[in-house]
Amino acid sequence: MSTTPTALLVHGAFADAGSWSGVIAELQNHGIPVVAPPNPLRGLASDAAYVASVAAQIDGPVVLVGHSYGGALITVAGTTENVVGLVYVAAYVLEEGESLGELQGRFPLSPLVENLKQWTYPVEGAEPAVEVTIKAEEFPAIFAADVPAPVTKVLAAAQRPLAVAAFEETAAAAAWRTKPSWALVAAADQAINPEVERFGAKRAGATIVELEGASHAVAVSRPKEVADLIRDAVRATG
Repeated sequence: MSTTPTALLVHGAFADAGSWSGVIAELQNHGIPVVAPPNPLRGLASDAAYVASVAAQIDGPVVLVGHSYGGALITVAGTTENVVGLVYVAAYVLEEGESLGELQGRFPLSPLVENLKQWTYPVEGAEPAVEVTIKAEEFPAIFAADVPAPVTKVLAAAQRPLAVAAFEETAAAAAWRTKPSWALVAAADQAINPEVERFGAKRAGATIVELEGASHAVAVSRPKEVADLIRDAVRATG
C-alpha cells in the first residue's frame, strides 16, 4: 500500500478529464500517483457517490481535487474513509445542506449565467431532462480567456453539459469540517464569481492561493501552479 496519497482529479462542468492533462504531467513528474476519472455531470448526489466509489477503490490515502462543480462533489465525497485532504481549484465549496444555486445567489452573478444554452436528454420512464452548455461564441471569454484561441475553439466544441438539476441539489455533507483543505482562487474567473470561490474557501478554513489574471480554465492555462498546490496537499497529508 502506497503512503504517498493518490491525487484524484475531478473535472467540472463544460470540461472533461483531458482538462487536467498539464496538471497530470506535472504531478507524475514528481512521482505523485494520479487518477482522473470522468465526471458524469448528472446530479450532485449521484456524481458525488461515483467519485466516492472511485476513491474508496484506491489503495492507500487519497487527496481529492475538484475544479468548479467538481468542488461541490469532493465536499460530499470527501467523507470517504481513505480521503485525507481536499483541494479546490476555481471551485464551489459548499456547506452541508447548501446548493450551488444558494451559494451562487449570495453574490452578483457571473457572465456565465446569461450565456448558457439549453439541451435535453432522455430519462427512462420520465420526461426529458434539461442540461446546459456555454454558448460556443461566448465560451472563450467566459471559460478560458487566458488560453490560446485555437485551444478554446476545441474546448468549446468538446464541452460536456451539466444537468440543471445539479444546481438545486443540496450537499449531504461537508468533508472540509473534518479534513484539511486547500483552495486556488482564479482572480479573473468569469464562470464563477471569484468572490464565491473566496467565500467558500475562507469558510472552510482552507489554505488559499490566489492567481491574478487566471481564468476559470486555470488548470489548462496555469498547470504548474495548480500542480504545486496539489503537491503541497499531498506532502502535508502523506
